[in-house]
Amino acid sequence: MAEFMELEGQDGVRMAWNVVPGTKQEASNCVVPVSAIYTPIKPFPNMPVLPYAPLRCRNCRSVLNPFSIVDFAAKIWICPFCFQRNHFPPHYASISDENLPAELFPQYTTIEYQSPGEASSVPPVFMFVVDTNIIEEEMTFLKSALSQAIGLLPDNSLVGLITFGTLVHVHELGFGTIPKTYVFKGSKDVSKDQLLEQMNFFLIKPKPPTGVVAGARDGLSSESIARFLLPASDCEFTLNSILEELQKDPWPVPADQRASRCTGTALSVAASLLGACVPGSGARILAFVGGPSTDGLGAIVSKNLSEPIRSHKDLDKDSAPNYHKAVKFYEGLAKQLVHQGHVLDLFACALDQVGVAELKVAVERTGGLVVLAESFGHSVFKDSLRRVFRSEDKELGLSSNGIFEINCSKDIKVQGILGPCASLEKKGPLCSDTIVGQGSTSAWKMCGLDQATSICLIFEIVKKEIPDATLQSSNNQFYFQFLTYYQHSTGEMRLRVTSLSRRWVAGPGSVQDLIAGFDQEAAAVVMARLVSFKMEIEAEFDPIRWLDKALIHICSRFGDYQKDSPSTFSLSPRLSIFPQFIFHLRRSQFVQVFNNSPDETAYFRMILNRENVANSVVMIQPSLISYSFQSAPEPALLDVAAIAADRILLLDSYFTIVIFHGSTIAQWRKAGYHNQPEHQAFSQLLQAPKDDADAIIKERFPVPRLVICDQHGSQARFLLAKLNPSATYNSDGHNPGGDIIFTDDVSFEVFLDHLQRLAVQ
Repeated sequence: MAEFMELEGQDGVRMAWNVVPGTKQEASNCVVPVSAIYTPIKPFPNMPVLPYAPLRCRNCRSVLNPFSIVDFAAKIWICPFCFQRNHFPPHYASISDENLPAELFPQYTTIEYQSPGEASSVPPVFMFVVDTNIIEEEMTFLKSALSQAIGLLPDNSLVGLITFGTLVHVHELGFGTIPKTYVFKGSKDVSKDQLLEQMNFFLIKPKPPTGVVAGARDGLSSESIARFLLPASDCEFTLNSILEELQKDPWPVPADQRASRCTGTALSVAASLLGACVPGSGARILAFVGGPSTDGLGAIVSKNLSEPIRSHKDLDKDSAPNYHKAVKFYEGLAKQLVHQGHVLDLFACALDQVGVAELKVAVERTGGLVVLAESFGHSVFKDSLRRVFRSEDKELGLSSNGIFEINCSKDIKVQGILGPCASLEKKGPLCSDTIVGQGSTSAWKMCGLDQATSICLIFEIVKKEIPDATLQSSNNQFYFQFLTYYQHSTGEMRLRVTSLSRRWVAGPGSVQDLIAGFDQEAAAVVMARLVSFKMEIEAEFDPIRWLDKALIHICSRFGDYQKDSPSTFSLSPRLSIFPQFIFHLRRSQFVQVFNNSPDETAYFRMILNRENVANSVVMIQPSLISYSFQSAPEPALLDVAAIAADRILLLDSYFTIVIFHGSTIAQWRKAGYHNQPEHQAFSQLLQAPKDDADAIIKERFPVPRLVICDQHGSQARFLLAKLNPSATYNSDGHNPGGDIIFTDDVSFEVFLDHLQRLAVQ
């Protein structure tokens, strides 16, 4: 594993196969697709930032890199992707073996170019879209969180405010003397032109007869924009006074009905307003939603309480009447936001569902952040919101307006990207006919991206037959180049270039080489993203069956065994944990939707789709650490056998962190032993997992939920649900002080046993 982590530390890339199967047939035999998980703007402390423009190949537009072949005498370089010969421009005249430009240094396979003249003139823009149809207590929590957030905004950033309930209120912040709002009906969609007309944008400067209205350059006066978007330093007082005065939505709600909430219309108004005022700038819509949308185009449920909100069962049976209409509406909104280059961030805080499943498409295509919590007073929401603006713990490094492009050797095509981006529909010879995720393009828009955003690229090998061995040995490298053009958090435009080369193998002796380059963590994460994607788009898809077939295939291809003899079966250390990952993936919240609402499932998948390998592995197979008097903190098997009366367990399942006290520890704690001076060791034992949990929480966005529970307590379910059920209610004798799990799920041992029997057939 260590060498794969090193590669990630150099380029921010993890590939499932680091030695690539060389032909189409080989690749399909490998089951896990040839794929890469790439973190485009991962921070590297010693990566050079070059103050000049990159040198591009005149044929395929790829950038000069360490894999280019350079002829110093003739001042020519050969592109490794299309073999085009390119002349160096005059300012490269002095290059030689001893005098290389940085982009040709072999260790700088990832490098950044900074165009000096291209800093964006528009400061960051934040449009707050706030739900007012929530109970008083929630309103108080939300107001205090918002006023804190407004205090943390950068001084030069522009701010706007829209509140919504039954109606949509756009607040004119620039009219400082008295509060003034423009009101739109929640049930009716407003087009961009109607919006501009009704908000008096053309009073001073008449509307241009032709063309698109877009910002101060095209048809709007900057005074009219400044009525709604003001620098944070100028309007902090106005904003805080509006928030203080903000009341719960005044419209009466009959006892048998849901409150009227027009989330879709409010977001549509926000998108159109930003599209007219600041197109192409790094603007974010921060939506704070406290309940289901019941009015207007994005409604997910009717107002009648007799109609329940859709469940997974309704979606499977196609009996959720509003679902497809709402998704279609948000797809349109996503398209509009991507075109404008703007981001939608969603903070959904309610005990009921609010419609994250429908909103998912708009948040994911624009690269927005998403936080799901039970209340606006919950630490998951409050701490996550603070972290968006404040960077003392760990900076998110929010960047905007990214465009991601890819080049690769001619025997490779791209099927698509699974992750937070939107296709720019740039067709070309690189695009595969098979589409996975955002496909049939070689360029993608990433409106919002941060230092941790990771995308999963799925490739297809198209080389048909295998040429003779002589040819193979001379040219057996596949090359990939990832280009990310983005607006850095400082405002300047940067181009990050990562160039990779991977050896390919084919033919009879290649199995050992493939195994040596197999990254089982990356492979598990790719399978998790793929299975989530298939569950969403394929009707009648059986995820468990698909994963099991894939695993059996891999084991029978790469395992060592004698035919029909399960006891002889063994896997190389490179593959040995992969079955365990798949076992936990089958039981994870990505595959088992039972007991989760469609909103929760959508939320978990959105986070899985944007996180790096290390974090995603924790979501699939949580980590477990055991604390006891007998030994220092140590990793424990994710198994019910890890539970003991005199142990504390710390479970990190990414979304939840559980501190679990064994029954004896819990009794001592309740007796107050940790407060007595002679039991200092016990007090330290109780404190150690808390400190470790805090360290994890500081590093993570969204902030995980912390659960502290005791053995046999009701919240112990958070731990028990994740453990391998090696001791269940019907198994013989279990260890005293331990626990059993009431389940009919198979344990990992039984799973492995069946896997071995099927793999050797």
